[in-house]
Amino acid sequence: MTMTFEKTVLDMATTELREVNSRLQAAAKAQANTAYEIANPRGAHAVAVGLDGPLEVRVKGSAGYYCAGMNKEASVTVEGSAGPGVAENMMSGVVTIEGDASQYAGATGHGGLLNIKGNASSRCGISMKGIDIVVHGNIGHMSAFMAQKGNLVVLGDAGDALGDSLYEARLFVRGTVKSLGADCIEKEMRPEHLELLKVLLDKAGAAARPEEFRRYGSARRLYNFNIDHADEY
Repeated sequence: MTMTFEKTVLDMATTELREVNSRLQAAAKAQANTAYEIANPRGAHAVAVGLDGPLEVRVKGSAGYYCAGMNKEASVTVEGSAGPGVAENMMSGVVTIEGDASQYAGATGHGGLLNIKGNASSRCGISMKGIDIVVHGNIGHMSAFMAQKGNLVVLGDAGDALGDSLYEARLFVRGTVKSLGADCIEKEMRPEHLELLKVLLDKAGAAARPEEFRRYGSARRLYNFNIDHADEY
């Protein structure tokens, strides 16, 4: 059975950001399971940050930096683009960007799904620690730099130095990769990876087949210092 919630509209043309976030955070903490609409965001920074509970938030326009940062359990949708650091350090829940995302989207994310319907700029998924990121367009250079855990799925192309110095994160790219970073190599796409990829694509509503992707991961040469690989550090 699908549950529907009464929607509360918070208009940032008349309500300050601090008040907007306070109300959202209080509702999330109270496990309110309610729905909020943020009108006239006008590119405001740090919208819908620190939500710690089940809440549905729809931002009716583009947002500035660190939108939906530290998200936990909430579902946040931005009907536009997002500035740097969207969903930074998110723990769980779903953050959807219907436009493009700027630099370091999903940085240090521990869990949940970041679903970017457009393109993502440089350093997408930097130091990711368990988050799933699906980008329907392209990603910029140095994406998944020092990525430790989680999955980055790219339906378009990837820029320079993909996966530089990564650990155990899995990277899936359907398009071309301009270059791979230090210790990142192409790996075999096994049945379990195809199954995982199908689940992620379905969850993100992405029109693509798992068989169209290539998988990239760590060669595991940089885990511990080795003088033979000194020029790669």
